Amino acid sequence: MTVSVKASLGKEKYYTEVTASENTLITDEPVDKGGGNKGFNPFEILATSLASCTAATLRMYIDRKEWDVEKINIGVDLEHFPLTKRTIFKRTVSFDGAVLSDEQIKRLHTIADACPVHKILTNDIEIVTKFS
Repeated sequence: MTVSVKASLGKEKYYTEVTASENTLITDEPVDKGGGNKGFNPFEILATSLASCTAATLRMYIDRKEWDVEKINIGVDLEHFPLTKRTIFKRTVSFDGAVLSDEQIKRLHTIADACPVHKILTNDIEIVTKFS
């Protein structure tokens, strides 16, 4: 699978328009970092990727199993420690309108860890940069 996004940043610090296909979102930096706080910061986007992918992956599995789950709630806290080069994602999962057994919860934990973004973040990552 290949995904392409484009980010454009003009002179307004650090207001960035990011496009993918026909969709656009805004990223920015908080005011205390010199931005205008008009959009998600890059770390929030990274955490959003894990949260949204986890929710979608769980929904696909739950629907396939025909389990009655009204709503899936995912929380992701990202802690970044630049000095140690360590990042910790703390993910919480809860369900509204569902009565799930311990066995179902155990299976859903395995499914959450199988979300494609989770797999990317827990495997080898290489970034290749080219200036044109």
